[in-house]
Amino acid sequence: MSEPIKAPLSRPGVLSLNIKEKAALYASYMPFLTGGGIFIPTNKAYVLGDEVFMLLSLLDDPAKIAVSGNVVWITPQGANNNHQQGIGVKFSANEAGNQAKTKIEGLLGGYLQSARTTHTM
Repeated sequence: MSEPIKAPLSRPGVLSLNIKEKAALYASYMPFLTGGGIFIPTNKAYVLGDEVFMLLSLLDDPAKIAVSGNVVWITPQGANNNHQQGIGVKFSANEAGNQAKTKIEGLLGGYLQSARTTHTM
């Protein structure tokens, strides 16, 4: 018998996320992940573990944050509680991931203590 042929891993996707309001950043940020992460609304199909490259534009900062990560959360279309369809991406454990986490948490400040619902919780 021959071994089943495995499909090649999909190439990493590049996603751009432009967040202009602090409340939207709070709703997207995933502080409960070690190293941080972010929810990205998308209708593209992903599977857990997919590698994703992101370009994040946050609030009024003209500089984009380039960071990679892996899909750790999937909210399918038609999810309960009217949650938006998309993926949660855990930042890679490297300098870019640490910088993204630090930048987002600096922008959010006291918002991190809020009990408001987010895209994932």
